[in-house]
Formats: sequence, structure tokens, C-alpha cells
Amino acid sequence: MISNLILVVGVAVLSAACRSFENRAFFRLGTLGFGATSFLAGWLLGGSVWLGVALTASWLFLPWLEILTRIRHLRIPIERTLKPRTPPNRASFPGFSDITDEIETEGFEHLEDIGWNHEDSRQFFRVLDGGTRKIQACICLAEQHEFAFHYTTLTSRASDGRIFMTWNYPFSYGLKLPPQLKVRRFSGLGPFSEMLKTHAQFLKGQGIESAQLLTEDPNETISTMQSEMREQISHNIDLGLLKPEGDKLIRYTPRGMFFLWIQFLRDFIRFS
Repeated sequence: MISNLILVVGVAVLSAACRSFENRAFFRLGTLGFGATSFLAGWLLGGSVWLGVALTASWLFLPWLEILTRIRHLRIPIERTLKPRTPPNRASFPGFSDITDEIETEGFEHLEDIGWNHEDSRQFFRVLDGGTRKIQACICLAEQHEFAFHYTTLTSRASDGRIFMTWNYPFSYGLKLPPQLKVRRFSGLGPFSEMLKTHAQFLKGQGIESAQLLTEDPNETISTMQSEMREQISHNIDLGLLKPEGDKLIRYTPRGMFFLWIQFLRDFIRFS
């Protein structure tokens, strides 16, 4: 039994060591190692191959703990009213000023800082206008409980109602995107200038020329963004991922929670 315990601990330590490397192959090897550790723990320490299989599979079902304990009770406002917001401080968003400077260096002008709050969920947006490029840049900070992350978007809106967005959103998105919204993911490893080039290539690949794009009206920024968020919520209600809860709130349906689990599995594979 002692030798089996040493083997299990040894595989676990080796797996953790592999995941400490920046090399993608070693990182994935470490992920597989944790699965192997779970299997060996069930087989060698628990005395059952099936227990080992169950422990290994539990990694894939672990998100259901979060889904059933927190997300199942989560209520989101149908109307997310955007209002002027104070920019985040350096503690909550250390690189905020640097990202802003980088975008402004490319000729974008700061329009406004807006956001919405609901209970312990908060979202902040710094909106910048690209002028004749007909591109709107947005620095976004999402906060919930003690968890926070940021991302940047580049958006161009066509006269036929289609919206083209390039973003470096770090995870698989928790809602279905409406059909008129076309999204290109940027790896997030390059500078903003590379993201800008990626967006230009995205538009070109979609057959979109500058004449087909709308010139953004700074006075319509809030109403446009609120309208697009409302359309996204309506789309997910129509798909059955969200369900109204009274007049002002919505919540995830069982189908929506299953969708979130699938999104987690995609991230698990992508980040492994």
C-alpha cells in the first residue's frame, strides 16, 4: 500500500511540474498526468478500476458543482442600463492605462466610460472611436464576486444590420451570440496594432468595404450598446437557454446550464 501511495504522489508531483513549464506539450502532459493520478488513486488506493475511471471522469463533471450551487440561483437583469462609470483603479485593473494608451496611439479617441451593476456583478466599458476607420474599440472589465477578467473588442457595424467584432475574450462565451453578430477571436498574445490588422482582415474576408460600414454617432453609443445587449438576451430566451424570472430578471434554464458545461469542456480542451 505504501508503494502504491508513493507512486500516486509521484505521478501527481510530476504532473504539477510539467504544468509549470510554458511549453504547450509539457503543459498538456501535466493535464493528462492529473487524470492518470485520479485513475491510479481509485485503482491502486481504492482497489477498483471502476473507481479510478469515476475519479478521472469527475474532472469533467466538476463544473456542475459551480453550476448547481451558484449559477442555478443566478439572476441577471433583462435590461442592462448603461450609465457613466468611474474608471477602475490600478489595483482592480493594473494594465488599464497601458491598454488605453496603446489604443489611442493607433488614432482612437476616448468617448466615454460606462457600465452596469447588479448585486455582485459589475461590467465596465471604456469606449473609443476609430473615426474614419468606422471601428469602435472597447476595453471591458467583468467582475463577479472576487473573480474578474478583462478583454478588448473591435466592432464595425454594417448598414445591413450585421455586426463584425474581433475580440480577445479569454473564455468560451456563456451565451449564444445572435446571428447578425459575426465574431473573430484574436489570440490576445499580440499588441493592439496586430488586433487591428486582424479586424481589417476579418472585414475583408467577409467582403465588407468601408462604404458598407456605418459611421458611429458618439451620442448613440449607449443606446446602441444597450440595444445589442437586449437583442442577445432575447435571442437566448428564444433558444431556451434563458428564462424570464418576473418582469425584470432572467435566469439560466436546464438547457442553458448544459450549454455552460459544454463551454467549459471547450475551454478545458483549449487550455489543456
